[in-house]
Formats: sequence, structure tokens, C-alpha cells
Amino acid sequence: MPTPIPPGCDGLIPHLVCSPCTEAIEFYQRAFGAESGCLLMAPDGQRVMHAQISIDGKPLFLADDFPEYCEAGGGRTPEALGGTPVTVHRYVTDCDAAVQQAVDAGATLKMPVNEMFWGDRYGMVIDPFGHSWSFATHIRDVAPEDMQAAMMEAFQQADAAGGK
Repeated sequence: MPTPIPPGCDGLIPHLVCSPCTEAIEFYQRAFGAESGCLLMAPDGQRVMHAQISIDGKPLFLADDFPEYCEAGGGRTPEALGGTPVTVHRYVTDCDAAVQQAVDAGATLKMPVNEMFWGDRYGMVIDPFGHSWSFATHIRDVAPEDMQAAMMEAFQQADAAGGK
């Protein structure tokens, strides 16, 4: 009898819509060292209905855009929606190298790697399919009250510089 939660699928699993999905899988292999899992092609033989890959041993579900099924719960790509409010975050041992690997594979740098007030080196990229990815390497522990004070200072500096 099968278990209610398939092995390796416990916890949250991001499910990204990427078109063409087969190219996204190849990009995630180059950029993030993803490993291929299952691949279920749609009846049209051109689009991916469902794919599962793993990054750092954790599952990631992918599918192509199916606008014809949106009212039935189908997803849309970030490009079709005009962007995404979601960021997939990864802690890595070398943030600088991870961001550079993603950029070398074709991602666009959104935020250069920098030391952040919360104690991480942190940077962001946008993959070629419109999804936002952040990377961090924890470099120092920061007490909550120190983090709050540092955040206030960072926002004051950003406001003084014009809001960015």
C-alpha cells in the first residue's frame, strides 16, 4: 500500500510554471546543479504537463504554461502575468559562487551579492523564465534587537538615497 506522502516529498514543494519547460529543466541543471526526475509530456507532445527535478536533494515541480486551462487551475508563467511576487530562496555554502553560476548559465543579476544586516551574504537573480531566486550564506549571528536596529538604519539610508 502506498504511503500518503511519497518519499522525499515531505514539506513545501515549489511548483514553477516555465515555458518552454524542457529548456527550464536544462537551465536549472546548469545553474543550480538540478537532477532530473519524472517527466510527463502533455497529449500535444510539445509541452510538459508535470516534471519533478531536485535541487540540493529537495523536489521542485515544473510545468509548461497552459493558458487554455487557467480557469481549471492551470498556472501561468511570470512573463504572462507581468512578473512574479515570489522568490525561491536557497542557503548555499558560497553565495558568490552560486550567484555567478546562475548568471553564467543565463540568469539576470537582480541584486549583487553583499553582506546584509541580518548576517548573511545575499544576492538575487531572475532566471530566463522570469522566476526570482535568492541565495544566501550565513556568515554571522545577529541578535534580534541588533537586527532590528540595523534594519532601521538600512531603511533610513535607502530613503535618504532616494528609496532604493
